[in-house]
Amino acid sequence: MHSLFWKMFLSFWVALILFSGATLFTTSHYLEHTQRENAVSSLHERLLLRVAEAQHIADREDVDGLKQWLRELDRSELVPLLLVDSAGVDLLGRPLSASVNERLAREARGHRHGVSRSRLTIRLPDKREFRLFPDFQGVTLGRVLARPRVLALPLILATLTGGLVCFLLARSLTAPLGRLRRAAEIYAAGDLSARVTPSLGGRRDEIADLARAFDHMAQRLEEIMNSQRRLVGDVSHELRSPLARLQVALGLARQRTEGRGATELDRIEREAERLNELIGQLLSLAKLESGVTEVARQSVDLMEMLEGVVSDADFEARAQHRRVTLASSVPAIITGDARLLQSALDNIVRNALRYTADGTQVSLSLARHSTPTEHWHIAIRDHGPGVPEAMLSQLFEPFVRVGDARDRASGGYGLGLAIAQRAIRLHAGEISARNEPEGGLTVDVRLPIANPAAST
Repeated sequence: MHSLFWKMFLSFWVALILFSGATLFTTSHYLEHTQRENAVSSLHERLLLRVAEAQHIADREDVDGLKQWLRELDRSELVPLLLVDSAGVDLLGRPLSASVNERLAREARGHRHGVSRSRLTIRLPDKREFRLFPDFQGVTLGRVLARPRVLALPLILATLTGGLVCFLLARSLTAPLGRLRRAAEIYAAGDLSARVTPSLGGRRDEIADLARAFDHMAQRLEEIMNSQRRLVGDVSHELRSPLARLQVALGLARQRTEGRGATELDRIEREAERLNELIGQLLSLAKLESGVTEVARQSVDLMEMLEGVVSDADFEARAQHRRVTLASSVPAIITGDARLLQSALDNIVRNALRYTADGTQVSLSLARHSTPTEHWHIAIRDHGPGVPEAMLSQLFEPFVRVGDARDRASGGYGLGLAIAQRAIRLHAGEISARNEPEGGLTVDVRLPIANPAAST
């Protein structure tokens, strides 16, 4: 009952059923009273048929058969039928309503009402006579509920029809909300090109207005994001030329100073190299986010790729008294872009190596998992200080720095994991991070077994 669809559907349906039941009961009660007051011909004919039936039973089975017939009739008919003798007593001893007593009093005064008295009289072999009276005032709610066949068919039809109408109404109101939710999930995944309004057809109500506002918001966000990506790419590209000239000027300065100011020149060179590295990462990120990067369709051996990444990283790590190892692996072949995947894994491993403690190792593992769907699972774990839980979801955003715990003077810019995430997404994969209870951070990469390239 937490679903808006079911709340609306059941509320409308129950209300319609109650309304239909009340309408049917009121209409039935009104018609019965109208028949009683106006004595329509169809009622007269039914009474005459009952009288003929009762007379036939009285002739064959006498008073006992007549009582049994009357009991069975009372169980099936909504309006009680009374057999009243000349003393004003019902054959089954049931009390007479005010309307029946009034009719008896009028007839006693010589007034006729409806069908003639002789035509509604049943005569027993012992000469006793009984009059047949429909007791409309005897119709009670209890009799209606005890005889469901009286209103069963109309109520069932009203229930089924009302259920169909309410289902269509609730679906009409909630289906667009479902499309809005799916569009929001697509936006959260990074694709701002989805639109809701075309799927609503010619709808012109408040929900359509909401969808148009939603699409307008998505369009503006897409324009802003594209503008930002273009700006990053353009600025990074334009910085390459002055940086190249700076490096040339630095070389000339070294020649002219003949060793004087070497410390300052070395510092300028290091900063220039760092700036060059930053610009390269910015360009890579801009290409991945702009969608212009095409994913090659080639067979990639994940196990072989991981072994190469581990070998290269471990060679560099030994100089820092750290290690990079491949803890476990299985043969794994996927279709994708080997260059992008290797760059993504290399960024993750180097990020882990940057923060793992001295004397510890960064361990990698490759396994095949089947939950929730079959995929290759790559885990990269370091033994560093970890990350605050509130920052785990932001690790893969550009330029995110998580604080003093992992923000040492390590030369990082907060772009490596962002680039890795975009590359993994291009392969329809997922990437996430989690803190280990014993300390350290694990980055999980999941790549589908059947790996169609997907754009972000």
